Amino acid sequence: MTLKPFPILALALLAGACASTSETYPSRTATEQLLVARAADRAVEGLTLPIPAGSRVFVDDAYFRAENAAYAVSAIRNALSDAGYALAASKTEADAVFELRAGALSLEQMRRVFGLPDMRVPINDTFNVVSIPELSIYSRRDRVGVAEFSGFLYDPKTGAPLGAVLPMTGEFRIRSHKLLMIVAWGQQSIDPGQRDPGDSWREF
Repeated sequence: MTLKPFPILALALLAGACASTSETYPSRTATEQLLVARAADRAVEGLTLPIPAGSRVFVDDAYFRAENAAYAVSAIRNALSDAGYALAASKTEADAVFELRAGALSLEQMRRVFGLPDMRVPINDTFNVVSIPELSIYSRRDRVGVAEFSGFLYDPKTGAPLGAVLPMTGEFRIRSHKLLMIVAWGQQSIDPGQRDPGDSWREF
Protein backbone atom coordinates (compact mmCIF):
# COMPACT_ATOMS: atom_id res chain seq x y z
CA MET A 1 0.00 0.00 0.00
CA THR A 2 1.40 3.39 -0.97
CA LEU A 3 0.56 6.71 0.64
CA LYS A 4 -0.46 9.60 -1.52
CA PRO A 5 1.84 12.62 -1.30
CA PHE A 6 -0.93 15.10 -0.46
CA PRO A 7 -1.86 13.57 2.95
CA ILE A 8 1.82 13.31 3.85
CA LEU A 9 2.36 16.98 2.99
CA ALA A 10 -0.70 17.98 5.01
CA LEU A 11 0.53 16.07 8.05
CA ALA A 12 3.96 17.68 7.75
CA LEU A 13 2.46 21.16 7.60
CA LEU A 14 0.24 20.41 10.59
CA ALA A 15 3.22 19.15 12.60
CA GLY A 16 5.25 22.21 11.65
CA ALA A 17 2.43 24.55 12.68
CA CYS A 18 2.50 23.11 16.20
CA ALA A 19 5.99 24.49 16.93
CA SER A 20 6.51 28.15 17.77
CA THR A 21 9.07 30.38 19.44
CA SER A 22 8.03 33.12 21.82
CA GLU A 23 10.11 36.20 22.59
CA THR A 24 9.82 38.74 25.38
CA TYR A 25 9.68 42.46 24.68
CA PRO A 26 10.86 44.44 27.74
CA SER A 27 9.96 48.08 28.13
CA ARG A 28 13.61 49.05 27.51
CA THR A 29 16.28 47.58 25.28
CA ALA A 30 19.57 46.37 26.73
CA THR A 31 21.31 49.49 25.43
CA GLU A 32 18.72 51.74 27.09
CA GLN A 33 19.07 49.87 30.38
CA LEU A 34 22.85 50.26 30.26
CA LEU A 35 22.52 53.98 29.50
CA VAL A 36 20.45 54.49 32.66
CA ALA A 37 22.75 52.27 34.74
CA ARG A 38 25.90 54.13 33.66
CA ALA A 39 24.20 57.47 34.40
CA ALA A 40 23.36 56.24 37.90
CA ASP A 41 26.97 55.16 38.43
CA ARG A 42 28.21 58.58 37.40
CA ALA A 43 25.70 60.40 39.61
CA VAL A 44 27.04 58.81 42.80
CA GLU A 45 30.76 59.16 42.08
CA GLY A 46 32.47 60.72 45.10
CA LEU A 47 29.31 60.66 47.26
CA THR A 48 29.93 61.75 50.87
CA LEU A 49 27.59 62.53 53.75
CA PRO A 50 27.80 65.36 56.33
CA ILE A 51 28.53 62.89 59.13
CA PRO A 52 31.79 61.37 60.39
CA ALA A 53 33.36 58.58 58.34
CA GLY A 54 32.70 55.17 59.83
CA SER A 55 29.14 56.08 60.90
CA ARG A 56 26.55 53.38 60.47
CA VAL A 57 24.04 54.47 57.81
CA PHE A 58 20.69 52.95 56.99
CA VAL A 59 19.68 53.69 53.37
CA ASP A 60 15.92 54.25 53.29
CA ASP A 61 14.56 53.80 49.74
CA ALA A 62 10.85 53.71 50.67
CA TYR A 63 10.21 56.90 48.67
CA PHE A 64 12.66 56.16 45.86
CA ARG A 65 10.35 55.45 42.95
CA ALA A 66 11.76 55.03 39.45
CA GLU A 67 12.35 52.37 36.84
CA ASN A 68 15.69 50.66 37.54
CA ALA A 69 15.41 51.92 41.12
CA ALA A 70 16.99 48.77 42.57
CA TYR A 71 20.18 49.28 40.55
CA ALA A 72 20.41 52.95 41.52
CA VAL A 73 19.93 52.20 45.23
CA SER A 74 22.63 49.54 45.08
CA ALA A 75 24.97 52.04 43.37
CA ILE A 76 24.32 54.53 46.19
CA ARG A 77 25.00 51.88 48.83
CA ASN A 78 28.21 50.94 47.01
CA ALA A 79 29.31 54.60 46.92
CA LEU A 80 28.66 54.99 50.66
CA SER A 81 30.63 51.85 51.41
CA ASP A 82 33.54 53.10 49.27
CA ALA A 83 33.41 56.42 51.16
CA GLY A 84 34.01 54.61 54.47
CA TYR A 85 30.52 54.41 55.95
CA ALA A 86 29.14 51.21 57.46
CA LEU A 87 25.80 50.05 56.07
CA ALA A 88 23.25 49.29 58.77
CA ALA A 89 20.63 46.58 58.26
CA SER A 90 17.88 48.52 60.07
CA LYS A 91 17.11 51.95 61.47
CA THR A 92 17.57 50.73 65.05
CA GLU A 93 21.17 49.75 64.29
CA ALA A 94 22.02 52.99 62.49
CA ASP A 95 23.66 56.22 63.59
CA ALA A 96 21.91 58.01 60.73
CA VAL A 97 19.14 57.32 58.24
CA PHE A 98 19.72 58.44 54.66
CA GLU A 99 16.33 58.88 53.00
CA LEU A 100 16.56 58.87 49.21
CA ARG A 101 14.45 60.39 46.49
CA ALA A 102 14.78 60.28 42.71
CA GLY A 103 14.51 63.40 40.60
CA ALA A 104 15.16 61.52 37.36
CA LEU A 105 16.22 58.08 36.24
CA SER A 106 15.30 57.81 32.61
CA LEU A 107 16.24 58.48 29.00
CA GLU A 108 16.29 61.42 26.65
CA GLN A 109 16.47 61.01 22.89
CA MET A 110 17.29 63.77 20.45
CA ARG A 111 17.50 63.61 16.67
CA ARG A 112 18.78 66.31 14.35
CA VAL A 113 18.02 66.03 10.65
CA PHE A 114 19.39 68.03 7.74
CA GLY A 115 16.58 67.39 5.28
CA LEU A 116 13.06 66.11 5.82
CA PRO A 117 12.33 64.02 8.93
CA ASP A 118 9.87 61.16 8.79
CA MET A 119 6.33 62.47 9.21
CA ARG A 120 2.66 61.58 9.08
CA VAL A 121 0.57 63.75 6.74
CA PRO A 122 -3.26 63.87 6.73
CA ILE A 123 -4.65 63.24 3.25
CA ASN A 124 -8.38 63.88 3.63
CA ASP A 125 -11.10 65.38 5.83
CA THR A 126 -11.39 62.21 7.94
CA PHE A 127 -7.77 62.60 9.03
CA ASN A 128 -6.49 59.49 7.34
CA VAL A 129 -2.73 59.83 7.24
CA VAL A 130 0.12 58.61 5.10
CA SER A 131 3.61 58.03 6.46
CA ILE A 132 6.49 59.70 4.64
CA PRO A 133 9.94 58.22 5.35
CA GLU A 134 12.91 60.36 6.26
CA LEU A 135 14.65 62.03 3.33
CA SER A 136 17.84 63.48 4.76
CA ILE A 137 21.35 64.31 3.71
CA TYR A 138 22.66 63.98 7.26
CA SER A 139 21.14 63.03 10.60
CA ARG A 140 22.46 62.66 14.14
CA ARG A 141 20.92 60.71 16.98
CA ASP A 142 21.69 61.16 20.67
CA ARG A 143 20.51 58.77 23.37
CA VAL A 144 21.20 59.98 26.91
CA GLY A 145 20.72 58.24 30.21
CA VAL A 146 19.94 60.80 32.93
CA ALA A 147 20.07 60.25 36.69
CA GLU A 148 19.43 62.68 39.54
CA PHE A 149 19.16 61.70 43.19
CA SER A 150 19.06 63.62 46.45
CA GLY A 151 18.27 62.91 50.06
CA PHE A 152 18.53 63.97 53.67
CA LEU A 153 19.85 62.54 56.91
CA TYR A 154 18.18 62.29 60.31
CA ASP A 155 18.79 60.70 63.67
CA PRO A 156 16.82 57.43 63.82
CA LYS A 157 16.20 57.80 67.58
CA THR A 158 15.07 61.42 67.78
CA GLY A 159 14.17 62.25 64.18
CA ALA A 160 16.39 65.33 64.38
CA PRO A 161 17.87 66.45 61.06
CA LEU A 162 21.56 65.75 60.52
CA GLY A 163 22.01 67.28 57.07
CA ALA A 164 21.05 67.04 53.43
CA VAL A 165 22.71 65.89 50.23
CA LEU A 166 22.45 68.18 47.23
CA PRO A 167 21.18 66.61 44.00
CA MET A 168 23.63 64.11 42.55
CA THR A 169 23.45 64.14 38.76
CA GLY A 170 24.94 61.96 36.07
CA GLU A 171 24.60 61.46 32.31
CA PHE A 172 25.79 58.84 29.86
CA ARG A 173 25.45 59.51 26.14
CA ILE A 174 25.84 57.58 22.93
CA ARG A 175 25.78 59.35 19.57
CA SER A 176 25.44 58.01 16.05
CA HIS A 177 25.50 59.67 12.63
CA LYS A 178 24.03 58.81 9.27
CA LEU A 179 24.87 60.24 5.86
CA LEU A 180 22.49 59.97 2.91
CA MET A 181 20.39 57.56 5.04
CA ILE A 182 22.89 54.78 4.30
CA VAL A 183 26.37 55.42 5.69
CA ALA A 184 26.33 55.18 9.48
CA TRP A 185 29.15 55.76 11.95
CA GLY A 186 29.72 56.68 15.56
CA GLN A 187 28.98 54.80 18.72
CA GLN A 188 26.09 52.55 17.79
CA SER A 189 25.92 50.58 21.03
CA ILE A 190 27.40 50.38 24.51
CA ASP A 191 30.26 48.01 25.13
CA PRO A 192 30.44 47.50 28.89
CA GLY A 193 33.91 46.00 28.49
CA GLN A 194 35.42 42.73 29.59
CA ARG A 195 37.54 42.12 32.65
CA ASP A 196 39.56 39.23 33.94
CA PRO A 197 37.47 37.80 36.81
CA GLY A 198 40.53 37.90 39.01
CA ASP A 199 40.67 41.70 38.69
CA SER A 200 37.06 42.20 39.78
CA TRP A 201 37.74 41.10 43.36
CA ARG A 202 39.17 43.36 46.00
CA GLU A 203 40.78 41.91 49.06
CA PHE A 204 39.72 43.43 52.40
